[in-house]
Amino acid sequence: MTGKSDGAEHRDDDVDGDRDGRPGAGTDEDATGPMDKMADLGRDIGSYIRQQRSSAKISLRQLSKLAGVSNPYLSQIERGVRKPSAEILQQIAKGLRISAEALYVQAGILDDLPEGGPVLDAIRADTELSERQKTVLLDVYESFRRQNREESTPGTEPEQPHAEE
Repeated sequence: MTGKSDGAEHRDDDVDGDRDGRPGAGTDEDATGPMDKMADLGRDIGSYIRQQRSSAKISLRQLSKLAGVSNPYLSQIERGVRKPSAEILQQIAKGLRISAEALYVQAGILDDLPEGGPVLDAIRADTELSERQKTVLLDVYESFRRQNREESTPGTEPEQPHAEE
């Protein structure tokens, strides 16, 4: 038997933090709520990054190189083991060719972006576009957003264009 078992045997009696038999005894219950929330955010951002990477058909190794983040660290982020800093999120966003703000929102660093976000604002503010061009761009943009929402909602079929007879 090796010396490794000493630490494991010592921890086995306090797996749930209930040394004196009471659930939660020996733990700071106020601290567990926020810690659980942080762990959820880490998993959320990780699964979001994995989803974006998968949609872009980029391997973990490719994204690692594109973003300048080590492969193991990126893997830990995707699995929710590590919560990345804003700087790392920015690098990942660059590698995925998506907005860093979208990752910041997913990670809980920024509040939700307003519907349409900066794209709608930019279209509306562009003085070189006519009102007709703005309307067409806004319609096309919104149709893409609607299509993506429908495709990402489980159990729903994306709208198919109706064939005219």
